[in-house]
Amino acid sequence: MSQIVNAGQAEAWNGYEGEHWAGHADRYDAVNSGFNRFVLDAAAIGERDRVVDIGCGNGQLTRLAARTARSGRVHGIDLSAPMLARARSRAAEEGLANMTFEQADAQVHAFPAGGFDAAISRFGVMFFADPLAAFTNIGRALLPGGRLAFVCMTGLEGTDLGAVFGVMAAHLPRPTGPDGTGPTSFADPARVRQVLAEAGFGEVECTLVEADQTWGRDLADAAGFIRDWGPVRYQLRQVSPEAATRASDALTAALRPFARPEGVRLRGTAWLVTARRPA
Repeated sequence: MSQIVNAGQAEAWNGYEGEHWAGHADRYDAVNSGFNRFVLDAAAIGERDRVVDIGCGNGQLTRLAARTARSGRVHGIDLSAPMLARARSRAAEEGLANMTFEQADAQVHAFPAGGFDAAISRFGVMFFADPLAAFTNIGRALLPGGRLAFVCMTGLEGTDLGAVFGVMAAHLPRPTGPDGTGPTSFADPARVRQVLAEAGFGEVECTLVEADQTWGRDLADAAGFIRDWGPVRYQLRQVSPEAATRASDALTAALRPFARPEGVRLRGTAWLVTARRPA
């Protein structure tokens, strides 16, 4: 394992948060896999390309990239040992030999200079302790003209997920910080453009994209899954049992309009961000 400076996130992703994501890999992929195609299409990965997946987690996007770059190689990095173990296991099951995984902090990791044609990420770039340092480091890892493509969370206001969390707000804080911190740290495209420009990237574009997100097979299943999701679980433990019960009941009621025979589906939104290292 290389040097880790983002100690708070490393603790979370090697504790309950990372264990929950690793133990429910298919469920989290059901939530986020609708955004894979946006990242892969934007990255324009070629057969012989070398690709790095930042915050690769359980590795679904990494494996898809490896199938595209079948004569190249794909390297996934993440802070979470539990999720990397799941990623390696899945890659082995699928017989993908052109990919590797490494526990590393993208902010300080010693990437090979100019070692990659493209850098990709699916909701893995919002938690950097120092985003400017991280993207400057990622930029050095790209060849001149190298491509960057990732998705990050939008603000919650006006979204299905925001509506669900909003009804819980009377009973406990929202399970994410305000825009500018936490999962929504890159919710403002102006901030994204500023950080990437200062990190040396050009041709920065932010495009709003949407995809269905399946949170559970039925209402009870979806509500239980969200209650066990790390940020929500933490907030529920900060209030009285009575308040936690009220918040849980409000969550179930808020999910009810999204229940369908095929599962509980919310319409998710994200920013698709693309940029290039100048040639």
